[in-house]
Amino acid sequence: MSDIKALQEKIIKFRDQRDWKKFHNPKDSSIALSLEAAEVLEHFRWQNKEEMEEYIKTHKKEIGDELSDVLFWVLLMSHDLKIDVIKAFNKKMKENKMKYPVKKVKGRHNKYTDYE
Repeated sequence: MSDIKALQEKIIKFRDQRDWKKFHNPKDSSIALSLEAAEVLEHFRWQNKEEMEEYIKTHKKEIGDELSDVLFWVLLMSHDLKIDVIKAFNKKMKENKMKYPVKKVKGRHNKYTDYE
C-alpha cells in the first residue's frame, strides 16, 4: 500500500468515526482546503525576508500543522472524487516541464505565457 493510500485510510477512518461525510461535498471541502492554505499564508504576512527566516526557525510546528491541514483536504478530496493524486501529480509535472523548459525559464519567475 502506498503512503498516500495509508494516509487516506487514516483520514477516512477519522471522518467516518465522527459521521462527517455528509458535510464533505466538493464545494465545502474545497472551501476548507482554501481556508487552510490561507492559514499557511498567515504565518508570513507582513514579514520581510529576515523576519520570515527567524519566524520559520521558531514556528516550524505551527507551520507544519497548517501544511498538514492542507494535505488532509487534498487527500480527502482526491479520495472522495476518485482521483489518483499521484497519477495526477505526475501528469501535471510532465505538463509543467513542457510549459516551463529549463532553457527558457531558468532563474525567471514569469508565467508560461510570457515565454511564448
